[in-house]
Amino acid sequence: MADDLMIDTDDLERRMNGAMASLKTEFSSLRTGRASASMLDPILVDAYGSPTPINQLGTVNVPEPRMVTVNVWDKGLVTKVDKAIRESGLGINPQLNGTIIMLPIPELNEERRRELTKVASQYAESARISVRNVRRDGMEQIKKAKLEGMSEDDQKLWEEEVQEITNTSIKAIDDALESKQTEVMKV
Repeated sequence: MADDLMIDTDDLERRMNGAMASLKTEFSSLRTGRASASMLDPILVDAYGSPTPINQLGTVNVPEPRMVTVNVWDKGLVTKVDKAIRESGLGINPQLNGTIIMLPIPELNEERRRELTKVASQYAESARISVRNVRRDGMEQIKKAKLEGMSEDDQKLWEEEVQEITNTSIKAIDDALESKQTEVMKV
């Protein structure tokens, strides 16, 4: 009977790792004064009647450490891509050169760096909340199993295992945040 009362820790761990993967994606969109092709990933352009990522409308390159270029394949979409970048909130002023859109990455000032570290902290807190929600789900599974006949010793063991997975995930999030804040503040 005890074998029927197992808690799926692999599922809990997978869900917590999903929160970490989401956090890394959000961190990659934060620009740190260095050019990165992934900074354009969250931007969608209304092309051919549906929102489309920029990397599906042209070639995104990083020819220099402080320059991103987008070579738009369809000449008719150049102005739409330009407009989407301007309205994205990245703080970048695109320069058009035919079908190529050049995005010079300006140097970050101290105030903007501090704002970016706060944004990174908010992203990390959202990831921590996601992990805690997964932990809560795991603890609820354990409580249900206890009602169905799980022993108190088994309950303690499962609760410790879920807590250990949670602590590992929270530490990974904190380490990623510290790394990103160091990267942003580096001049």
